[in-house]
Amino acid sequence: MIRLAITLGDLNGIGPEIALKAVYGCRWPAALRFVFVGDEQLLHGLSESFGFAKPPRWAPGEDWPARCRAVVWAPVSGVPACTPGRITSAASRTAVAWIRHAVLAAQAGQVDGVVTGPICKEGLKKAGLDLPGHTEFLADLTGVKRYAMMLMGGPLRVILATRHVPLSEVSVRLTTACIRQAATLADEGLRWLGVASPRIGVCGLNPHAGDGGALGGEEKRLIAPVVRALHRAGLNVIGPVPSDVIFYQALRGDYDAVVAMYHDQGLGPLKMIAFEEGVNLTLGLPIVRTSPDHGTAFDIAGKNQANPASMKAAIRVAASLAAKPNPWAEKGGG
Repeated sequence: MIRLAITLGDLNGIGPEIALKAVYGCRWPAALRFVFVGDEQLLHGLSESFGFAKPPRWAPGEDWPARCRAVVWAPVSGVPACTPGRITSAASRTAVAWIRHAVLAAQAGQVDGVVTGPICKEGLKKAGLDLPGHTEFLADLTGVKRYAMMLMGGPLRVILATRHVPLSEVSVRLTTACIRQAATLADEGLRWLGVASPRIGVCGLNPHAGDGGALGGEEKRLIAPVVRALHRAGLNVIGPVPSDVIFYQALRGDYDAVVAMYHDQGLGPLKMIAFEEGVNLTLGLPIVRTSPDHGTAFDIAGKNQANPASMKAAIRVAASLAAKPNPWAEKGGG
């Protein structure tokens, strides 16, 4: 039996909706079980409105209910009322608490992986929580210093050298260390996914990958030396490649993954071809963690319009990886 915890994310967004639709609207393997980490009353109300079975209450350490595919674990008291579409500090604090409990359960072996629903960075800021996003919070919870985001959709896999930083700060934040970390974690993550001999393309930062230094010096000063060093260490890494070329090459099958220097450089191409089915996999953690590659969609929250395809894809990846040895489990995350 594989048990996956699904955190509901911001309760005022589409997280609860896509979690229920993904679990009850798909034929999953018989050995797969689901733990909704959230609010029992909220889930039961939504389940009734969608015509789904109401998941029974459960807590770690209890026997699994017979003939039951999904349960709800409500580890947080005082959950605010659901107000679809509203950004509130209370909803953000609740979402963070659900994540914390799910991660602790995974570390204790009470669940085999975590799939997280979308949270709201504006709400986190309102709540006074200094969290750039899920990734950094998960790394902090698990004591990990070496980690990366891998976004997957269609034939593309993208790893980010820098994550949620303003574009004006990318060239300052970009270092040889973060490029090396992204590329090496990409290699390790691809092997975890079953790619025996990973081929990794590395983006340039500037137009035309700097055009020999005419359009910027980061390629010569930072990116090319890292690529050479990694190649000497035995990794099949190529770059820096202009970003207006590399994704075409990846789609053609030249690379198993692309290391992008900043957020939208990598996610723009990926979401263009796989907006509804993108998955975010966190590399470097001692636990399995995936999520849908989209946000809270407050504009359609509470309207029964949310597409659960990305959540279904995130569940598939998490279930697959939960059945394999985690390359970072023995290292405490790396």
